[in-house]
Amino acid sequence: MHKKVLSEIALYYGDVSMPQNFEIQRGSLILDGMKSELSNTKFKFSKEWDKLTRYIVEHINVKHDLVLINKDTWTNIYKPNEKTIPLLNIDPVNLKNSPDYVLLYGLKTDDCVVRIHYDDNRRKGRSWDIPLTDNKFIMFPSTCMYYLTNNQKDSLNFVQTITYEFV
Repeated sequence: MHKKVLSEIALYYGDVSMPQNFEIQRGSLILDGMKSELSNTKFKFSKEWDKLTRYIVEHINVKHDLVLINKDTWTNIYKPNEKTIPLLNIDPVNLKNSPDYVLLYGLKTDDCVVRIHYDDNRRKGRSWDIPLTDNKFIMFPSTCMYYLTNNQKDSLNFVQTITYEFV
């Protein structure tokens, strides 16, 4: 008897464990993201963003043999008690130019939950909830619909979104 896996939905998550004295300055990354949002321009290169994305790309490559390249990035700001609409980071009519993975990174997050929707063969409409906290990441296929819920009542939550292409 043989087995061949034809399809898999993999979710990657964990801490961003930078070496001492090379930690990501999340406050600086928040300011960089807010500058691009306020000026209505594409997110430009920043040293802190580069440290984050290099960490993710290199660790995913070494641990899971995935070679990823950056496609796009932006910073999301969520108000207290805000729940997003369902989000999907692919363009169904232009799959060739759509990203393969989406990564959510907790810049300043408190009591934030990400719900990821997926299908398990004929068992449709499944979902999985995972908390997103400071300095943690969640990466999953961009074909999965998801939404974020900011459950706390006092402050804003900041989440960096990065999309990747699999090569």
